[in-house]
Parts: sequence; C-alpha cells; structure tokens
Amino acid sequence: MTIWWFLGPALALCVLVVGLIALGLARGARVRASEPGEKREMRIYADQLKEIDRDRARGLIPDDEAERMRAETARRLLDADRKRSTETVESPRSMHRVALALALAVPVGAGLLYAREGVPGMGDEPLALRFAQAADMRAARPSQDVLEADWANDPNRPAAPQVDQTYLDLMARLREAVANRPGDPQGLRLLAVNEGNLGNHAASARAWGQLIDVEGQDAPVADLSALAEAMVLATGGIVSPQAEVVLQRILERDPRNGSARFYLGWMFVQTGRPDLTFRIWRGLLEDSNPDDPWVASLRQALPELAQIAGVRYTLPPAGGSRGPSAADMAAAADMTAGQRQEMIGNMVEGLAARLANQGGSPEEWARLINALGVLGQADRARGIWAEARQVFADQPDALAQIEAAARQQGFTD
Repeated sequence: MTIWWFLGPALALCVLVVGLIALGLARGARVRASEPGEKREMRIYADQLKEIDRDRARGLIPDDEAERMRAETARRLLDADRKRSTETVESPRSMHRVALALALAVPVGAGLLYAREGVPGMGDEPLALRFAQAADMRAARPSQDVLEADWANDPNRPAAPQVDQTYLDLMARLREAVANRPGDPQGLRLLAVNEGNLGNHAASARAWGQLIDVEGQDAPVADLSALAEAMVLATGGIVSPQAEVVLQRILERDPRNGSARFYLGWMFVQTGRPDLTFRIWRGLLEDSNPDDPWVASLRQALPELAQIAGVRYTLPPAGGSRGPSAADMAAAADMTAGQRQEMIGNMVEGLAARLANQGGSPEEWARLINALGVLGQADRARGIWAEARQVFADQPDALAQIEAAARQQGFTD
C-alpha cells in the first residue's frame, strides 16, 4: 500500500472544502453588493428632509432653522451618493476564482513537495514489520574484528595523539613484559590503560579481555565496563555483538550501571529500535547525577527520541534531585530534628512531584512509599502504592519491588 492510494480521496475532499469556502465567499459578496451601507444611509437622509418639511409646515421649527437643517442634511445626502457611485464592489465570481486558486495551491504544493522530498513509492511498514527488520539488522551486525578492521582503515578516523618517544619506548617494554607474563593482572591492567591513552583502543580491549579472563567470573564490574568502552571505541562507536554480550554481563551484575545502560541504548539506536533507547536512556537520566559523563548527551537526545517513540516527554530540570536515598538519610543524622524533617520533607515532595508529572523507575516509586511511611503519611503512601500498581501492572519484576515496599510499611489488600 502506498500514499497514492490515499491521494484521490484526499484531493476530492480538498476540492469539496474549497468549493464550500468559495461558495460562502461568493454569497457574502452578493449580500454586500445588494445591501450596501451607503444606500441605507441615503434613505435615512431623505426621510430626514421630509421630516424637516413637515415640522416647518406645522410651525414646530423656525424657517431659518429649517433651512439650515435642510442644507446640512442635503450635504450629507450628496456625500453618501458620491461615495456609493465611486465604490467598487468586488465581483463574487472574482472572489470565487481567487479562493479556488489559493485553496487548490495548497494540495498541489504539498504534492509537489512530497514528490521532491518524500518517497512516493514506499509501501506502508506496519510496526511488527519494522520490529522484525530491526531484529534482522541487529542479528546481521558484523563481528568486533570486522568492525575494528573497518575503523582502522577509515580515512575519517582521528589521528593518534602525539606522545614523547620515551613514553613509546616504555610502552614497547611493557608490551614485551606482558607477552612474557600473560597471566600477570597488574601488567595487563597497566597495558590496557596505557594502550587506551595512546588511542590504541583495539589493543586496549584485548588487554582488558585478557585481564578479565585471568580474573574469572569474579572480575570487577569496573573492569568489564572498561572492556565494553574500549570495544566500542575500537569500532568507531558501533556496538558489536561481542560488546553487547559484555554489556549484558555487566547489567546482570549491576542493573543500574550507567555506562552499560548508555551503550546498550546506543546499540538500539544503531539497530532500528530508538523506542527502546528512549526507555533505557530516560531511566538512566532519572538515575544519574548531574555530573555523570553521559548526562549532557542524554538531555540532548531524549526529546527527539521521545518524538520518534510517540511519547509526550518533558526533560526534568537540570541538576534535579532524584529523591531521598539512604545516603541522604545518613547525611541528616547531624541535623536537628526540625532541620532533618524539613530536608526529608522537601526531598520527598520533589520526588513525588516528579513521579506524578514525568514518571520514574520502580525503585523510585518504592522509595517514595517507604519515605512517606517514615514521615507518618500512611494514607498518602497507600495512595502512591495504588497508583504504582497501575503504572507497573504489566511489569512483574517492577511490581514485585512495589509490593515489597508496601509490605515493609505493613500495607495489605
């Protein structure tokens, strides 16, 4: 199905509307032509002259006053007559032509613009088809090695940073030492970091990978994050299938990891699912601190992603609070009771307002329920609990967090 299927009915509807508009203009013009205001004015002045003559004959007004009034009324009568004779009433036919021409110019102009800027022959793409195409695109991504080779030969690749020869000599010795002792964690970490500093991100990724192999299943999440970032940089910003595996491994260990969520969202942009990117990045922005490195990029991209995803979305204020956390509560320990109550109350109200206007993660809804319970606002906490159950009704994992917070406050059905 193409747009041309709709063009005929749309054009017919447009012509019908144009015809009705032109008919209304023409009738209005005929009314103005048949009953001009000057003609009515002339009748009034003529009646006034007759009235003056009657009053004069009855002796109600003196002769000199009657002559003065007749002269003034006659002057106005002549002015109205001259005005009527010189004014041109626009032809209804002319108005019809102008209206028809202007209105037809709109669909014709729109059609020409679409023919130039659009794709008239493109068929309709149902949502399921687009999702299937995105899945195919994701499955067909080249491997990390292929992407690294393509980026290494890309003429637009930035030049490597200029470094002192002494540093290069030390790097040569470090590479040799690591080659001789491939199981040394300290040497591998040092090599991975410095290869990255030199812009050798592919070599850095290999070193991080070796280090994580040595560390095994208990490799720190920070090392996994460094590996994922090096892999993405080594391909010029493309998230390969191998890099995605690393990101998933990070999120299994740390579901709120910022860099992993950022790069996972970036992957969905690259594979035709910006709607998923919006969901991931929206939650990431809400969970981030103002100085996190990805915040500026998220704030720039989210409004456009929201439009693509068909979601009404307003960016939260820059530097806004995420609501009271355990650290916030601990920081209040040295305050007076009044100061502590005011600080917590302000944070709770800020969190409640943001969740009401913009939504948030299930962790934040659970945090609000607990905070309201601590403040003694049980009825309000119950209301938030009921609202959260509606918001996350189709998300069992999120709903479990909400119910856990409710049980902690002693709420039951």
